[in-house]
Amino acid sequence: MTETKTAEQARPEAITAVPVRHPGRWVAIVVIAILAAMFAHMLVTNEAFQWRFMFDNMFRPPVVEGVRTSLVLTVLAMVIGVTLGVVIAVMRLSPNPVLSGAAWVYTWFFRAVPRVVLLVLFGNLGILYARYELGLPFDRQIANLFGVGIDGRLFGLDARTVVTGFVAGLLGLALSEAAYMAEIVRGGMKAVDPGQQEAAHALGMGHGTTLRRIVLPQAMRVIVPPTGNETIAMLKDTSLVAFVPVTNELFFQLQAIGSRTFRVFPMLVAACLWYLAMTSVLMVGQYFIERYFSRGFGTGGRQVRVRARPTRAGGGHGV
Repeated sequence: MTETKTAEQARPEAITAVPVRHPGRWVAIVVIAILAAMFAHMLVTNEAFQWRFMFDNMFRPPVVEGVRTSLVLTVLAMVIGVTLGVVIAVMRLSPNPVLSGAAWVYTWFFRAVPRVVLLVLFGNLGILYARYELGLPFDRQIANLFGVGIDGRLFGLDARTVVTGFVAGLLGLALSEAAYMAEIVRGGMKAVDPGQQEAAHALGMGHGTTLRRIVLPQAMRVIVPPTGNETIAMLKDTSLVAFVPVTNELFFQLQAIGSRTFRVFPMLVAACLWYLAMTSVLMVGQYFIERYFSRGFGTGGRQVRVRARPTRAGGGHGV
């Protein structure tokens, strides 16, 4: 009995856990709730928004056509930018100094010049060349030298016919995007273990096959997230083609309605709502694409369930 009482007395008492107080969190919640209520009150009561006028005009056919133009510009610019960016990234990593140097100059120029300046520049290419002609080179010099009449032009096109506002905007966006995508792809390719390429070459794979089947599939995990961000940024940057100008673009149409009706602010809010809706869809798509390419890497991919099975020896369990 004495030993039992001694053991009970020696047993430590149960620990009473006291939760840690976080008063700062509650203060932050109250502040955010007050700010949210103030913002909602402003949206409802401020007459400057003119919600009825906004919703009556933001779905008109020219505006819907502008949405389609913005989406088409985004898709085409990203396709051209990604394709050209991969080529430039491969050139940057080439041991050939000429290819590497040319790729560096390209990325240096198009990353340094703002996109709005590029768009205005491409919109005025007609000043540089009034016509684009294809034919024999130095035909005029040869004709003057030998005193004969030679017309080496096969055909020509007016610059204003070829480089329309849409084409100029597309070229400016795509060429600028290619420089950024080249750096993204180059970073993704350098993130792949060089031993992978050495093993592929040891198996007899060529450089192109190794790049297509070994390097790029593994680099996609690093390339996809910033590419999704670039796509969202490209959708927003399509509003810059209004400076070319491209008249059937979303921001241009909304701004035209606001200027015509002297109600600029509601149309600016309508532009915000349109871009919010489109970028939200792109963000959802980016999430699923990232989850697909991050399978098997950390916690970003799907969890693989492994069930333990008894071994044939009967004693233990195998995976």
